[in-house]
Amino acid sequence: MTLPRRLVPQIDTLQAFECAARHGSFTQAARELSLTQSAVSRKIKDLELQLGSLLFERVRQRVVLSDQGRKLLPDVVRLIGQAEDTMMRAMANSQADASLSLSVLPTFGARWLMPRLQNFLRVQPNLVVNIAARAQPFDFDEEPFDIAIHYGQPIWAKAVCIYLCSEIVVPVAAPGLSTVQNVTDSPFGDAWLLHLASRAKAWSEWFEAVGLAHPAPYAGHHFDQFSMLIEAAIAGMGVALLPRYLIETELASGRLIVVDDRPIKTENAYYLVVPDRKKENPLSKAFCAWALEQVGHHEGASDGS
Repeated sequence: MTLPRRLVPQIDTLQAFECAARHGSFTQAARELSLTQSAVSRKIKDLELQLGSLLFERVRQRVVLSDQGRKLLPDVVRLIGQAEDTMMRAMANSQADASLSLSVLPTFGARWLMPRLQNFLRVQPNLVVNIAARAQPFDFDEEPFDIAIHYGQPIWAKAVCIYLCSEIVVPVAAPGLSTVQNVTDSPFGDAWLLHLASRAKAWSEWFEAVGLAHPAPYAGHHFDQFSMLIEAAIAGMGVALLPRYLIETELASGRLIVVDDRPIKTENAYYLVVPDRKKENPLSKAFCAWALEQVGHHEGASDGS
C-alpha cells in the first residue's frame, strides 16, 4: 500500500527537523537554512501534526528531541543523505555523456580495479563512473548500481553472474621475516600465521591441499580486512595467505615475497553481476568485456594458474 503523496513530508520540512535536532535550537537551524525562526517552527509543527506526536521538548533555552523525535531522526538523516547523494551524482553526470555505477569489494576495487580503470576510461572519454564499496550482496532494486563485482558463488537475485576469475592464494611474508624451520613441527618455523577473519579456515585448507602439517593452523593474528592483513605482512608480523591479484605491486617491488610457491585455487570466485534490467545496456556490456579482457591479460602474464 502506497502512502498518499500529500502525507509524505517535503524535503525542506525534514531538513528543518534534522537541523533543529542537530543544533538543539530552532534559531540556529533557521540561520543555517536561511529561514526565519518562525518558518522553522512552523515546518516542525506541521510535521508533528502529520505524525500526531511531539518531536521536541523545550528545556531551558534549548529544544531537545522527544522519544518519538529520537526514533525518527536516524531515518530522516538517511533520507536527506540519499537526496544529497542523488543530486551530487546528477550534477556530476550532467557534464558527461553517460555514467556507470559500480559496486565493488573494497580491497578488490582499490588494488585490482583502480590501477586498471583508467585504461577503460581512455576508450570512454566522456563517461563518469560512480564507485561504491559493498562487501555483501544487495537488492539492485534498492541500490542503483549498473554492475557489481562479487566474490562467492554465482548466485544473485534478479541478476546474471558472469565469471570473472578464480582466486589464487599464496603464503607471503616480508623479506626480513625468518621462516627457518627452527621449530620442527611447523613449516614456517616460529613465524606467526596471519588470518583474515572472514576466511577462518583458509590456512587449514592450504596446509591440507599442499600436504603439509601445522600444529595450530587457526592460531595467530586475525584481521577483518585484507588491507590490514597485507600491511601486517609487510610489517613483518608473520606469514599471510593472500590472493596474488591483491599484492601485485608488493611482489613486484619485493616488499613481500612468496615463502612457499605452492599456490592453491579457492573454492569461490569473482563474478561480474549485472541486474536483469541492465543486461542489454551497451555500457554494461562494454565494461564486462573490458574487465574480462584485463583478467585474460593478467592471467596470461602471471603464474598461469
